[in-house]
Amino acid sequence: MSTIRMTPALAARDYSRLSALLADCVTGGASVGFLAPLPEAEAAAYWAQVDALLGAGLQLWLAEEGEELLGCVQLAPCQRGNGRHRAEVQKLLVHSARRGRGVARQLMATLEDHAHKQGIRLLVLDTEAGSGAEDVYRKLGWSKSGEIPDYAARPDGRLHPTAYYFKRL
Repeated sequence: MSTIRMTPALAARDYSRLSALLADCVTGGASVGFLAPLPEAEAAAYWAQVDALLGAGLQLWLAEEGEELLGCVQLAPCQRGNGRHRAEVQKLLVHSARRGRGVARQLMATLEDHAHKQGIRLLVLDTEAGSGAEDVYRKLGWSKSGEIPDYAARPDGRLHPTAYYFKRL
């Protein structure tokens, strides 16, 4: 069983571990906003942007076993007055060697519990339509609201549809 912790800021060692996790996911075909091969500098720059937003605007959980980073997930609460009851789940990443062992379930359960305690009652996310991630979200009780064709490029550059999901807490 992994340990899940919310981090208020990234430590130096987190940058390299998170960059390696992101590169592993992109290399494995995950459509998470990057093209393959993912340069280390680009991954590190992404995590620096995340680090700068951590706090009220963005929250990050890490799944760890000892020193090993197994996965992560982000929550971005809506900052507008009419949307403070909702948040977007971003970048649920699980290392390819650790998939199928409940890491995503643990991360999402922790995120959902925290969101509910913050007064968030609606979560939304998007993922590649037809991907294994869709199966994960459906098993976790998420509802599909629709798809947009040719919305994003896979790591290999081919366009794919994106599916939108929501979950009421």
